[in-house]
Amino acid sequence: MSEKSEGVNVSALIAGELPYLRRYARALTGDQTRGDTYAATTLEAILADPSAFDTDLRPKVALFRVFHSIWASSGRSIAPAGDLSEGMEAQAQRRLQALTPNTREAVLLSTMEGLVPEEIAEVMNVDTDEATKFLDVGLSEMATELKGRVMIIEDEPIIAMDIQAIVSDGDHSVVGIARTRTEAVAMADEHRPDLLLCDVQLADGSSGIDAANDILKMMPNIPIVFITAYPERLLTGERPEPAFLITKPFTEEQVRLAVSQSLFFASSEVLA
Repeated sequence: MSEKSEGVNVSALIAGELPYLRRYARALTGDQTRGDTYAATTLEAILADPSAFDTDLRPKVALFRVFHSIWASSGRSIAPAGDLSEGMEAQAQRRLQALTPNTREAVLLSTMEGLVPEEIAEVMNVDTDEATKFLDVGLSEMATELKGRVMIIEDEPIIAMDIQAIVSDGDHSVVGIARTRTEAVAMADEHRPDLLLCDVQLADGSSGIDAANDILKMMPNIPIVFITAYPERLLTGERPEPAFLITKPFTEEQVRLAVSQSLFFASSEVLA
């Protein structure tokens, strides 16, 4: 930490970035509990050594840089040691290990968290050219990831059409668009999609979260990507929360990445 950073309220700088660290950690690990554990460990590391948080950097970059030093030193494992023989987490771990090291992190930092290559380089402690290479390779590799049948739960027609076009352009198929909780449950029961893209507020005042929970009762392992203008409401750390979340207004790259990543891990938890 530089001399000019002395006396800076680090807690205040971190507070506004915590929801996004949780989002990133969950997307990276594919699991709320593991993601939140990494986030909590990051905060503990900063409390133990405040100089680890470089206030010369943008707060989000400084926070994610501490996270990455922990993530890298832990071996980037998403499943507990000795628990990789079977199951979806083991499958995801094997897929993760097959990717070029550091590329997935770079893509998430860029597309989901909005960091530019120079900032990705700071977070990952590499030079900008190397960060750019990670990003380019990662985007190329993600383009060959799993394809699936996607159902959209969105009450705004224009937004729903935009999402449908993005999903279709990524060589996934869209089985239908639902505008209400009741319609969503019936559509999911009929089509049995591989993935849900779900808005939180629906047309009749019903909740996308309730619709998702109803569908999870029928299809316990279906991955769900939530789309919301208020991510902080779903990223409190106080209840089961989505591993994959897109903030409105979203970009085409964010939707494509979220679909790819959620199919990569293929699991969801019931939400409160």
